[in-house]
Order: sequence, then structure tokens, then C-alpha cells
Amino acid sequence: MHLVMGKPMVGHVIDQALEAQIDNIVTVTGVGAETVQDYLGDKSSYVLQKEQLGTAHAVEQAAPLLEDKEGTTVVICGDTPLLTKETLEGLMAHHEKVQAKATVLTAQADDPFGYGRVIRSGDGSVSKIVEQKDASEEERAVTEINTGTYCFDNQSLFQALKKVDNNNSQGEYYLPDLMEILKNQDELISAYQLDNKEEALGVNDRVALAEANKLMKKRINVQHMRNGVTMVDPDQTYIESDVKIGRDTLIEPGVYLKGTTVIGEDCVIGAHSIIENSMIQSNVKVKSSLIEESVMENYSNIGPNSHLRPESVIGEYAHVGNFVEIKKATLGKNTKVGHLTYVGDATLGENINLGCGTVFVNYDGKQKHHINVGDNSFIGCNTNLIAPIDVEANTYIAAGSTITDNVPSEALAIARARQVNKEGYFKKMPHKD
Repeated sequence: MHLVMGKPMVGHVIDQALEAQIDNIVTVTGVGAETVQDYLGDKSSYVLQKEQLGTAHAVEQAAPLLEDKEGTTVVICGDTPLLTKETLEGLMAHHEKVQAKATVLTAQADDPFGYGRVIRSGDGSVSKIVEQKDASEEERAVTEINTGTYCFDNQSLFQALKKVDNNNSQGEYYLPDLMEILKNQDELISAYQLDNKEEALGVNDRVALAEANKLMKKRINVQHMRNGVTMVDPDQTYIESDVKIGRDTLIEPGVYLKGTTVIGEDCVIGAHSIIENSMIQSNVKVKSSLIEESVMENYSNIGPNSHLRPESVIGEYAHVGNFVEIKKATLGKNTKVGHLTYVGDATLGENINLGCGTVFVNYDGKQKHHINVGDNSFIGCNTNLIAPIDVEANTYIAAGSTITDNVPSEALAIARARQVNKEGYFKKMPHKD
């Protein structure tokens, strides 16, 4: 359940399996079973491995759901997030083409330490897979490793599982032992080697998790660039796996795009912006700002250093300047919120100008209240609008006002004390010589 570019590792595995058109997915759970099941939902069936007695024992838990079926079964570890559908499709196609009873996905490793070694026969088939702790010196010198992903003839798989023992240094039931068992029955055991060994990465600690994030980030960024997105510095650009970006959009360094964010064409996403679960339409400019669960419509812009909190909608050609916070509010077409302003729980029409320091006072200490501002209104600087009120269309509010009542259309509202000048006051005050 640890995240790799915004998605739990098991989510990457399941999604690639689904894209590879695998028909029936069974997830073997153990510690944290409910968390995994809540996340995957109806993408999978589930069985529980109550005791962690090894990989063969884990697969055997699926017997009630699978052992009577015919076809090809793929076994994948949930901590291999870099596996692709193309690899799974190639593995299955090879397995069925050579008519093997079992096929192991392998990779060449510069440093195979810790991995099971794939031991081949003279004809190139697999004779056995031996774990690092159980390998001889000669076997440890082999650099072809077991990735932990396999194809099996389904019925052969569950029949052979009954013959696996735990006579090894760990006292566990190893799935790789099936290769030797099937080989001894004169069955063909094949291997399918990865072209890209990075896909074989299994995440067993935080170091490997960081490496998986790095590799996945690069893969995602390359795909977006090939689709027409420009990145000034891909190494400093973070885009999670479910984000979609249109052609000719420019992404500057330090940007982090999260969740289910969708960005249209011809946008500029400025340095150090964070956008999460939001819809950014086309020709939008975002400069160093944070956007959460919001919508920016065509030709709108924001920033620098502003914040759209959830349920905000910025209309076409609308402008949100620097140091502005907007929460659960809609800004109509051509409306401008220049700087140092808070807009919460509000609906603003078109062609409105909010002066610097305007505050929508939406909370009375117990409840949030709504404010409506009509088209073509002008709100002067340092205005407080006390919810709930309606400011109708074509109105003016004088700078420095605190508005507590509705403002009718075409009116000027002034809510401030009259200025009084005290002549000679300077001379009455103490001063340093």
C-alpha cells in the first residue's frame, strides 16, 4: 500500500493486469488485508493467508477459487509496481506459444545478491530456481534472476503446489520450487527475459521505494513529453500516474501534479506549483500556486503564491493575483481578484473587480454563510463583506467599508466613519529631541 507516484504499489500491479486483459484477479492478502481490500474494491476477489508461510503457501490459498479452472494463471507480487502490461502480455504470449507448464519472468542483474537464481538446462529451458541462501557458490555466480512473476498452466500449478515442502533455510514453502517439481515430471519449464530490468524491481524497504518512485517518475514524464508536453527540467517535475495533460502545455521545474488532475492544451504551469485532483482547462496560466479539487476554465490565470481550496471554480478569462485564497467559491467570466484577498463560500458573477484586502467574512463561529455578488460590481480595497448578504449587479462599494446588509442594484454602498482632522495634534504628542 506504499505509494509510488501517488498510487499504492498494488494499484499499479492490478491496473497493469487489467490492461493486459487478464480475466479473473485474485488478491492474496495478509497483514493489512482490510486496507488492501478497501482500496482495490471490486477489481479483485480476495483470499486471506492467515500465516505467512511462504510464496507457495500464499498461492495455495487461492485454490478454492481457481483450482478447477482451465487456462493460464499469472502470479505477480504486489510490490512490483514497475511491471507493464506489455511485459505481462509478452510473458503470457511466450508461455502459450512454447506450450510450457510454467514460465518464469527473468532479468539480468549486474548485482544479483539477494535474488533467486534461474538455473537453465543445456537446451535453454529452466531446470530450477534456487534462493540466495540455499545456492551453491557456482549457482550464486549466475546473473539471471527470478523476478517473482510467473505463468502457469492453472491445473498443473495447483496439483504441483501439493508437493512443495519447506525443507530450506527459511522453513518456508517456496513458489520457485514448483519449477524443479514440474521439471522432474518431464514438463517444459520456460523463461521469458525482460528487456528492461528496471521492471523487475521489488520494493522491500524504503530505499527501494524511493528508487521505484524515481523510475516511475521518469517513465511518466517521458510518456507525457512524447505526447507533446514540454518540461523545462523533467528531473524536477513530479506527475502522478493518473494525471492527464494536453499537448503544448509547458511545465516548469518543481511542479507537482497529483491525483486525477487533468490539464488541457497550451497551458503554462509555473515553477513550484502544486495541483491536486483538479481540472485545468486550456490556455490557463498557473504561477507558483496551490490548487486543490478545483476548476480553472479556459484562459483564466492565477498567482503567484495563491491558493484554490476545494470546490472553487475560476471562470473563463478570470484573474486571481498574488496572495489570494479562494474556498468553495465561483468566479464568473472576466472577474478579477488582484491581491491579498480571501473569497470563501461565495458566488461572483462576471466582470467584477475585487480591490486589495477584500475579505468575505463567511463564518460566524458556528456556521458558514454564503455571499452573492452580481455582474459588473466594483468592490473597493479593504472591504469586509459580512455573510449572508447579496450584492446585486452594477454596484459600487467604497473602499474601507464593512458591509452587513444587502446592496441593491446600481447603488453605492459606504460603511465607514467620516474623516475628522484634529488640527495641531502633532504638537501635543511627546517627541524625541
